[in-house]
Formats: sequence, structure tokens, C-alpha cells
Amino acid sequence: MKLNFTPAKNPRVLIIQKVYGQVVNNDQKIIFEKHRFKKFIKDVVLGTIERSDIINQEIKNLENNFNLKNLDDIFKIIIQCAIFELMFKPSLSKKIIIKEYLNVSNFFLNNSQTKYLNAILDNLSKKIQNERAKNN
Repeated sequence: MKLNFTPAKNPRVLIIQKVYGQVVNNDQKIIFEKHRFKKFIKDVVLGTIERSDIINQEIKNLENNFNLKNLDDIFKIIIQCAIFELMFKPSLSKKIIIKEYLNVSNFFLNNSQTKYLNAILDNLSKKIQNERAKNN
């Protein structure tokens, strides 16, 4: 049975849209509409915004391996949200996080950008996993 992908109801599409809205207009109050995953959406949106310094440091560390200077805002926001989940939602599988962000990236990005995003997220997830192993 194949499930239809409905971007308008996908939690990560909503997350990306809310974070983008906050970047474009940071004076605007974020409203979280009724949704089955409202708590998750709210956690990731607010967490991504609140921990932007830590997340941006991780992005800066990626610049040794990837050229991130000319990326558009939506691409950067997808990376930021994914980094937040990879770093601060350890109960979620890194494979699921990456797969979900790659699926929704097709809604925002072209195919070559999605492949680049896959390489970035895979590299980042391995780095975060190695750091966790060192700390435990």
C-alpha cells in the first residue's frame, strides 16, 4: 500500500515553513495550528530557533567538507532543522530523520540539491554519532 505524500500536512514541511517564516520576519509571532504532531512541530521549530548558535557552529564545521556559502535560505533552514533533530532528538533514528528531510526537500529543492543535502546530512549524522560515542 503506497501512502500519498501530502506536503501541506507533513510535519517537517510545516517545521521548515515556520522556521523560514521566523527568519524572514522575526517579529512575527509563531502560531501552531491544530495538528496531530503539534507538540513535535513546536519542539523542533522552537528548538531550532533557540539553539541557532549551536546549530550554526555545526554548519560552520561542515564548511571544511562542503561549500555552503552560496546556498539559498530554504536549503540552510532544512539543514538547521535536521541538525536540531539529529543533535537534540536522540530517540529518533538518524536514518528516519535523514529520510524524512530528503522526502520533504523534494517539495522545496531541485533533485541535485537534494542529493547534496543527502551527502551533508549523512556526513553530519556520522559526526554527531561519533561525538555521542566519545561522551558515553
